[in-house]
Amino acid sequence: MSSSFIMPRQIISGAGALKQAESSLAGLGKKALVVTDEVMIRLGNLAHVEEALKSCGISYAVYSGISGEPTDVMIEKGLEQYREEGCDFLVALGGGSPIDSMKAIGALVGNGGRITDYLGKVIEKEVPPMVAVPTTAGTGSEATQFTIITDTERDIKMLLKGAVLMPTLAVIDPRFTMTAPPAITAATGLDALTHAVEAYTSRKAQPLSDVFALSAVKRIFTWLPEAFRQGGNVRAREEMSLAALEAGIAFNNASVTIVHGMSRPIGALFHVPHGISNAMLLEKCLSYVVDGAYERFGRLGREIGAAAADAGDREAGESFLKSVTDICRTCEIPTLQEYGIDKESYTKVIDKMAEDAMASGSPSNTRKEIGLGDVKAIYAALYD
Repeated sequence: MSSSFIMPRQIISGAGALKQAESSLAGLGKKALVVTDEVMIRLGNLAHVEEALKSCGISYAVYSGISGEPTDVMIEKGLEQYREEGCDFLVALGGGSPIDSMKAIGALVGNGGRITDYLGKVIEKEVPPMVAVPTTAGTGSEATQFTIITDTERDIKMLLKGAVLMPTLAVIDPRFTMTAPPAITAATGLDALTHAVEAYTSRKAQPLSDVFALSAVKRIFTWLPEAFRQGGNVRAREEMSLAALEAGIAFNNASVTIVHGMSRPIGALFHVPHGISNAMLLEKCLSYVVDGAYERFGRLGREIGAAAADAGDREAGESFLKSVTDICRTCEIPTLQEYGIDKESYTKVIDKMAEDAMASGSPSNTRKEIGLGDVKAIYAALYD
């Protein structure tokens, strides 16, 4: 059975990647809108991108209005600045939020309308050239055709897609991740783990996505604890940057499953960062669906060394789940209660969250058959 596989047009990775990318930047346009946030300015990361653009003789404007996870309101403001400044391409600097915002702004430049118009549709018209410079090792947005934007009127996180949203250039320079504090390192790293595990266990998995997913899972179990405990460990940061890229490539082509489907409603209603809400769900969701894909989970267990090479699929799969639980504990992921989410408020919206999760389509990619009742049961169990 044949399958298609897409990636960014160009990826430049490793130490000094931004400097090496200058020749590629030079051919993308005359004026860039740099989409970022105030933290990147304070940390001095923006200055490095500005230097690279100046070296190429490229004019630029900075839109730093991305505060938290992106909303339709932020996208409209970015679009307005892009047009007012006369920009002709986009650069995103930051974690998943600035990169997702860049994609959404680009989508509206090329396709018109409001970003909320594209829920449930494929974005197809060409967009301006886009450059992604991630500063966290986790979201993988630099290598995907997806963007997640909150619809503030309906209070839902929209998963929007289209091959045109794939960045033209991804610059994976691990020096930008060195400034990420432990909590961000944990959240983004476990987001990458979720991407890789779901890509590997998805109904849409294919041989090429499996290669990237397995490599990402192994890197993350080896290096995320080190990056979390020792933020200055350059090797750990480099490996996690590669793992996030690999995981992004994997789920871009194999999609995600139940964890992401259930994560988005928690994030939208209770304002939990995406990586944290994924990590909160990992143990319950994977334990619920493992019996539908013991062969896949078993291989994951053997690949990371959680089970012996000759262990059976069920035994190895269960060992993998224990390792997932352990790495979440190592990274100090809070429970819903520890995060401050009121149980009564949470319980009242379980039906809505379950409906929104199923409507996203992600749970249907799970190899085990999943229905609305299953999702409700997992949500209910999450607060036990």
